[in-house]
Amino acid sequence: MINLILVFVCMILGIGLRRVKSLPQDAHTTLNTLILYVPLPAVILLTLPHLEWNLNLITLCLVAWIIFALSYLLFSFLGRKYEWDDKITGCLIITAGLCNSSFVGFPIIEALFGKEALKHAVLIDQPGSFLIVSSIGMWVAGKFSFGPIPKRLLLKRIFTFAPFMAFLTALCMCLLGIEARGLTQEILERLGSTLTPLALISVGLQLRFSGIKEDFKYLALGLGYKLMIAPLIIYCIYQYVDLPRQVFQIVVMESAMAPMITGAILAASHGLHPRLAGMMVGIGVPLSFLTLGFWYWVIK
Repeated sequence: MINLILVFVCMILGIGLRRVKSLPQDAHTTLNTLILYVPLPAVILLTLPHLEWNLNLITLCLVAWIIFALSYLLFSFLGRKYEWDDKITGCLIITAGLCNSSFVGFPIIEALFGKEALKHAVLIDQPGSFLIVSSIGMWVAGKFSFGPIPKRLLLKRIFTFAPFMAFLTALCMCLLGIEARGLTQEILERLGSTLTPLALISVGLQLRFSGIKEDFKYLALGLGYKLMIAPLIIYCIYQYVDLPRQVFQIVVMESAMAPMITGAILAASHGLHPRLAGMMVGIGVPLSFLTLGFWYWVIK
């Protein structure tokens, strides 16, 4: 429950900080950079080496990858057909394609199915949503923000991006069986613990309801896909997968979670329509409580 309360407290703090005259108008830009270069790499180095890779992971971790892949196909198609700005297309791909499967997802899953159900939710989040935002999400952000640039330069920018460097380091640690311990672990935990509050405050700083009319079409499409279409697709696919009933229910509920906060920060930090990215989370999180109620009724 504390996680859900923290969502609203930090977002309200971010909105309130906009009234502080001594705070620069582009304070969220600096905050986004800080998030991507300090707490996010710390969280990556802490969590990914702990994953136990086995065949049982594949079915659950594919949930997030399916949602992201379909988001890429859908919004790339719509962007080309209706000649959207690349930054709008990139923003929707990332924000609508990534689930808030941990920070909002874990407390909801625990409340609905019990603490034991979290072991399944973790498999959807870590090798799924979190791995995507740490790898291919970086590539999408670079592709749609930098525009038509040489592939070599694009790859250089991606491979020198701190979260992706942390991802590669964590992957090597995982393969070598190395984990952060002792003082190193404690330092990373302290740094990583700032990720969520800073990310939510940044969302609050960027949240501008005054632009909702201008971006309503994109917002409706993005949230419509994330909160209704994506879980419907997962529901249709996974009812034919040999899973225990409760695991199937967890899969559907996790797929219906609001857009990922870190994904919105990633999009905004690359200039991918920051206002829309902020609204996808700022409006998507409270709206998802209504749509999650609908999906819970469906699976029950």
